[in-house]
Amino acid sequence: MTAAIRVAVRWTGAVTGYTAVGDRVALNVGFHAARPRLRSLAKDGMLQRACEVAYGEGVTALAELAGPAARLTRLADVCLADLTETGDRAHIALQWNAIDADGTLFTALLADLVLAPAGEHASALSLAGAYWPPPGLAGAGPSHVIVHCCVTAMTGSFLDAVACELDHPALPGISLLDTSR
Repeated sequence: MTAAIRVAVRWTGAVTGYTAVGDRVALNVGFHAARPRLRSLAKDGMLQRACEVAYGEGVTALAELAGPAARLTRLADVCLADLTETGDRAHIALQWNAIDADGTLFTALLADLVLAPAGEHASALSLAGAYWPPPGLAGAGPSHVIVHCCVTAMTGSFLDAVACELDHPALPGISLLDTSR
């Protein structure tokens, strides 16, 4: 048995990379009913819309809290993998690509959206991944705490919108994410 070696690490408090994100929402709909709904949301463009709305809200909050250092960005592309199933799980990998104010394209979020059973008449929807702030924020940007708060709100908004669509499917042609009405 070897002795543990203590390594001194100096924390600078600077956001130098990604922020881990994760959240889970319980649904009042069984897995076997929610799974085809999730597939439909992905194919109908509703997941894309939920991503766009959540990113816009999160960037607005980041700009309000961080001040001028938080240059406004916009979501350029949302990449959704096809829904895959492994045992009793349904999974969609997603990637948000954004454009910084100076035109720099960057990956803002890599995450997994997972639907799993949580009893006979319930399921759980979870999101886990990593968020990268706009490159223009490196060094002079907001603290890790502010970024984490904004990202948590951003991904929570996305997860809540998807959960609402799965838990309470709207009438045909009507969606909670449809802002055109």
